[in-house]
Amino acid sequence: MSPAVLCLVILAVIAFFFITELLPLAVTSMAGAIAVGLAGLIPLKTVFSGLSNSTVVLFAGMFVVGAAMFHTGVAQKIGEAIIKMVGSGESSLMIGGMGAGALMSAFLSNTSTAASLLPVILGICTAAKTSPKRQLMPMAFGCGLGGVATLVGTPPNILASAALEQAGMTGFGFFEFAWIGVPLIVGGIVYMVLIGKRFIPQGEIAGELDDESAAEAKASSNDTTKQIIVLVVFGIAVVMMAVFSKKIPMQVTAISAALILVITKCLTEKQAYAGIDWVTIFLFAGMMPVATAMDKSGAGKLIADIAVGAMGGSPSPLVVTGVLFILSCGLTQFMSNTASAALLCPIGIQIAQQIGADPHAVLMAIAVAASCAFGTPVGTPPNTLVLGPGGYHFKDYIVAGVPLIVVSFVISLIVIPIVWPFFP
Repeated sequence: MSPAVLCLVILAVIAFFFITELLPLAVTSMAGAIAVGLAGLIPLKTVFSGLSNSTVVLFAGMFVVGAAMFHTGVAQKIGEAIIKMVGSGESSLMIGGMGAGALMSAFLSNTSTAASLLPVILGICTAAKTSPKRQLMPMAFGCGLGGVATLVGTPPNILASAALEQAGMTGFGFFEFAWIGVPLIVGGIVYMVLIGKRFIPQGEIAGELDDESAAEAKASSNDTTKQIIVLVVFGIAVVMMAVFSKKIPMQVTAISAALILVITKCLTEKQAYAGIDWVTIFLFAGMMPVATAMDKSGAGKLIADIAVGAMGGSPSPLVVTGVLFILSCGLTQFMSNTASAALLCPIGIQIAQQIGADPHAVLMAIAVAASCAFGTPVGTPPNTLVLGPGGYHFKDYIVAGVPLIVVSFVISLIVIPIVWPFFP
């Protein structure tokens, strides 16, 4: 068995366990790294090299910064302020909920953002005597769309940038994703307000919150000093990552911000560790060596050859981008968006190089599509979070979410080739 075929067999096994989740995602990823090492596809001493990757450090730092935003009540206050600004009418509340979710998710965990906004929206729906079923799903969708707007908004964005850098090319800038992220957010909100809300079932008017939700809705820190510290540190960190990333690596800024927040007791050391999504850390760290193995063994090129042949031997870059968008989006409805991007980014680079196109557009499409998990309640944590409180059924996500995916697909195929030309 050739190294390329052996690598593809290992990749197929990894994909199977990613999709079925018979094993935890992090376990599958790290086992994959070990497998390619034992198979001789990469040196054994590099099996855990992903753990020292600068992107892993960036992940960890931003997770801690995000945790501080929530532990001090800053995120809660931001969400409440945005929603209260727009009023309590159904459409205006929908705009506020999606806007708040998108804005916060551009810089923070979309899971934590949705968890923070959930009790806020439930409380407002109670006061406005309207059904939370009409608001919670759009809010979850807004959280998913917002992550596309910045480099650190969602793991697939960082993965796409890291894959380019690993292949010897320039990665994406911190706010470069906004070129596609902002149109997607605007398009998503317009769709939900004008069309999508018609696909969301009617529900009962919200009553009193249960004790736990009420406690969450009113939970915020009275320590104004800590909140000011968090806002200042967060603001400085974002500016430095956006402006000085070439002089000061983003991971250095992120970890420095995290350390300052722990030192100033904006959150405890235990809370900082708990705020890190270790599944994402180990999933990413494990897939980096697998990506290297795909490149070194020729597996990536083999997949690219097969894919290009299936698309007609000489497909246009737009067709390739569209196909990979659909593939990435299809996978992310049932598996981790991080896993979807980790599997497809190396393949996307190979296919783009095979047809002589710049890989940036292709990887941007893969990253964006990995965040378009609107068609199922299990596609992304925000969708799952609102399933119970909203009283939704699986089909509700299909009916309201699939058209949003179509809207995102159309916007992406229009904007991406303009901002990231196939042949610059």
